[in-house]
Amino acid sequence: MLQIDTWKRVTIWLVVLVGLLLAVPNGFYSRVETRNDAVAMIESGVTNAELEAEARTWPRFLPSGLVNLGLDLRGGAHLLAQVQVADVYGPRMDAMWPEVRDVLAAERDTLGFVTREDAPEDQLRVRISNPDAIERALELTRGLATPVTTLTGAGAADIEVVAVSGDLIITLSEAERTATDQRTVQQSLEIIRRRIDEVGTREPSIQRQGTDRILIQVPGVGSAQEIKELIGTTAQLTFHPVVGRTTDGASAPGSGNLILPSIDEEGVFYIVERAAVVTGEELVDAQPAFDQNGRPAVNFRFNATGARKFGNYTAENIGSPFAIVLDAEVISAPTIQSHIPGGSGIITGRFSVEETTNLAVLLRAGALPAGLTFLEERTIGPELGQDSIDAGKIACIVAFGAVLIFMVLSYGLFGIFANIALLINVGMIFGLLSLIGATLTLPGIAGIVLTIGMAVDANVLVFERIREELKTAKGPARAIDLGYEKALSAIIDANITTFITAVILFVMGSGPVRGFSITLGLGIITSVFTAIFVTRLLIVIWFDRRRPKTIEV
Repeated sequence: MLQIDTWKRVTIWLVVLVGLLLAVPNGFYSRVETRNDAVAMIESGVTNAELEAEARTWPRFLPSGLVNLGLDLRGGAHLLAQVQVADVYGPRMDAMWPEVRDVLAAERDTLGFVTREDAPEDQLRVRISNPDAIERALELTRGLATPVTTLTGAGAADIEVVAVSGDLIITLSEAERTATDQRTVQQSLEIIRRRIDEVGTREPSIQRQGTDRILIQVPGVGSAQEIKELIGTTAQLTFHPVVGRTTDGASAPGSGNLILPSIDEEGVFYIVERAAVVTGEELVDAQPAFDQNGRPAVNFRFNATGARKFGNYTAENIGSPFAIVLDAEVISAPTIQSHIPGGSGIITGRFSVEETTNLAVLLRAGALPAGLTFLEERTIGPELGQDSIDAGKIACIVAFGAVLIFMVLSYGLFGIFANIALLINVGMIFGLLSLIGATLTLPGIAGIVLTIGMAVDANVLVFERIREELKTAKGPARAIDLGYEKALSAIIDANITTFITAVILFVMGSGPVRGFSITLGLGIITSVFTAIFVTRLLIVIWFDRRRPKTIEV
């Protein structure tokens, strides 16, 4: 019997209403976007009369989610960066030296004196004064090795130790290098994302490409240079004991030391110990501030481990200078006046307010473990993005109009029902995109256009089945009921295979391919819903009111 229970009718209309309501903000894009930005600023603690007025430009009881526009629609910056994974090998060797020194020094009576010799950055070369004890030194040093914590490196040690000309040569094993490279790229990706998120950029796309490259797309920014300035520095903050200072940057700093230029003092170089007392990895907060003289500065705070190290060092070295080093440059070298407990301090220098703000952002986000080389950079202007939007609108309108006309000419009144469902379908697609906060790109628009063409396929199957049932002299109610019943399996099968394709595209693809797969997948879901439920409900409502003796499809 051709009927739909009341609770089912209410459920269908509620789903339609919610879907269309979620899509409404996109019809007032600029207004809602301004309101959302104002609310975000107010929630972050910044408030004034202008922001409060902007926050009231859109009713609170209405949804405020928007479909985010991608780089090709909004304009912005496109960067492809290569992570210099080899940069981390040197710090790993530096961090290992104290441990190696201590374990060898524990048997000084046998091994003699232990010194670090000059070597390539990815090696640690250690000399003992008693070469006859080299085998014992090898045994002790190899005891420091730990298993590689990856599936591919299972069973391998993280370091390799060999004896060359009476010296110990310590390097990372191949398995550990591979694991380190993976961690470095992943850590770089997350830090880049945090740095960009810190400045409130809307919906950036940050993805890994290949083994050591990161694709960065940030809509709405003025130029690629802005993004390069934000993420192009490693922001490695370290604190080192000062050995001395010189005006000769080419002088030999001595074994285990570094010679670094001073930012504040032109032509001055500081000789510092290579091993840092505390590093930026132990930093938990950094905020722009002003020093006691009213000059821009940055307040910082360490975690418990860093606070303990910092406190112990300052207590034991009162009267000695120590260097605050940022990206291999000494930004300040104050003398320790007293014990500094609590793990907090202030970085002063010749900063502007903007520089302290950016430095605080970089320090809060964390240090990039390795440098970046930008292989490709493009700035896409908003005019080009608007052209893409206009082209997408034209494509949608043309596709929409062609489908609407075809359905009316082919199926008459039933075609009008299918067209109403199609309009609801497109609205629900935008509602779902707004709900999940998806980013719409030009390929995504192509997915919507394809969905418009595919959306009526299910209705075509149903209407053709109804035609066939009418030819067997069945009544109109029975023909409509059988038409939906017999076409259902074909509709489900066809759309499931397409949905599986969309899922594969999303999992295996990236960037534009994912944008296409998202709109295609959501379009399939809404198309099946509107074809099976909405169109049928419209036909049932019409049939209940008219009770026609015959129908023509």
